[in-house]
Amino acid sequence: MIELEGVPELVDPVMVAAFEGWNDAGDAASSAIAHLEQEWKGEVFAALDAEDYYDFQVNRPQVWLDGGVRKITWPTTRLSVVRVDSAGGKGKPRDLVLVRGTEPSMRWRSFCNELLGFAHELGVELVVVMGALLGDTPHTRPVPVTGVTSDPDLARTMNLEESRYEGPTGIVGILQEACTHAGVPAASLWAAVPHYVSQPPNPKATLALLNRLEDLLSLRIPLGELPEDARAWQLGVDQLAAEDSEVAEYVQSLEEARDTAELPEASGEAIAKEFERYLRRRDGGPGPAGAADSGGPYLRDPGPAGGDRGRGPKRGPREPEEGGESGDGGSAGPSSDDASGPSEGDASGPSEGPEDSGGPGTER
Repeated sequence: MIELEGVPELVDPVMVAAFEGWNDAGDAASSAIAHLEQEWKGEVFAALDAEDYYDFQVNRPQVWLDGGVRKITWPTTRLSVVRVDSAGGKGKPRDLVLVRGTEPSMRWRSFCNELLGFAHELGVELVVVMGALLGDTPHTRPVPVTGVTSDPDLARTMNLEESRYEGPTGIVGILQEACTHAGVPAASLWAAVPHYVSQPPNPKATLALLNRLEDLLSLRIPLGELPEDARAWQLGVDQLAAEDSEVAEYVQSLEEARDTAELPEASGEAIAKEFERYLRRRDGGPGPAGAADSGGPYLRDPGPAGGDRGRGPKRGPREPEEGGESGDGGSAGPSSDDASGPSEGDASGPSEGPEDSGGPGTER
C-alpha cells in the first residue's frame, strides 16, 4: 500500500535507483545513491515490506545495539527525496526520488509495480537506474560508463545507447523494462569495474557514475571527499599490482588494448564533458562538502601513479559481467569506452553483455 503522507508536491521529479547485489560490482552503484543521500540529506518517506520480497536466509537481517537495546534492521528498499538546484544553481530547483535497496529474492514483477506506483503518485518524469559490472578494464584508466535505454526517443534526446541485449538479466534490467512498458521514460547507467580488483568499495567507479548522472540531469552534485577517496583507491591498487609481476603485466596488456581501441574523438568528448562539469560547478558557486572539486584530473591519469594512500581493494574472482547483478558485488552493465570482453559468470548468476561489442553489457 502506497502512503505518501508528509511528502510535499515535487518539482520535475526524477527517480534515481540502485540495488546491492548482482548489479553492483564493487558496491559502486549503491554507494552512489548513499553519497547523494548523505550530501543532500535525503529524508526517507517510504520502505517496501521486506516480508514480501526477501528471502531472509539469503539476505540476513542485522542485529545491533542502540544504547544497550537490541534492534533488528531488515533488508529492504527505501525511498527518500531531496531537492537540488539544476543547471549549476542557475536553473529552477527539481526533486530527486532516491531508491536504495537490495535486489529482491522473489516477486520481481510486484516489486517493480510497487516502485512504479510510487513513481506515478509522485509524478516522476524519468527513472534512472545505476549499476556496475565486472569487466576487462584497467584500473589506471577512466572508468567506462555507458547509458542505455529501450526508448528510441530518449536515446536520441539524451545521447544514450539503445538496448539490444538478449540474455539473463537482473533487477536493473527488469525495472527499466517495466518502466518502458508503463510509459515511464527510463535509462540505466553502467560503470565497468576491473574484475581483478572486485572487492568493494570502488570510489573511482562511484565517482564516474555520479559524473555521468550529473551530465545526464544537468545537476551540480557535491562530491565531498569522493575524489580523494578515488585517488587513494587507485594508489592502493597500484601498490598491489607492483607487488605481483603477473598482475602488473596483465594490467599493462589491458592498458594497451584500451588505448588502442579508444578513438581520439572519444577522448576529446570526455574532456569536453569534464570541462562542462567544471563550468557548471564554478558558475554555481562553491557547494557543500567540496562540491567545487570535480576530481577530474585523476580520471585522465595515463598510467599507474606511485604513492601510497588509502587501502586498495583486494583482488577478487571475476564475477558476472554486463548489466548483470551479483550478490557478491559482481554485476554487469554496458561500457562505452571499454574494449574488453565480458567477465565470466559466477555462482551468483549469469552475466549480461552486448551481443556484438564483446565488451561489458548492460541491463536492458
